[in-house]
Amino acid sequence: MKLSAEEQELYRRVDEILHYLWDPIGVSDIPLARDEYHSYLPKVFSLVISEAKHHEISEYLVKVESGSMGMSPNNGKAIEVAKLLIETKEALLE
Repeated sequence: MKLSAEEQELYRRVDEILHYLWDPIGVSDIPLARDEYHSYLPKVFSLVISEAKHHEISEYLVKVESGSMGMSPNNGKAIEVAKLLIETKEALLE
């Protein structure tokens, strides 16, 4: 699927939000870990672009934290990040 310039910018920003703000394992200050969350990026981008509600996005983030990463989920942070992702999409695409 070919993304528009605006969608490409949104993809880049979703990546940055996941790395620098969500960052459940605390690697945002490690340059060699810049790709740590890339495997989750396509799904999160898909949720954001498909008009998912913030609770749907945060549920996915919490599922990743607890299931894939074995971490204690941070529901509050997941909701905050999900809302920011939606706000970013609205600012860039609407």
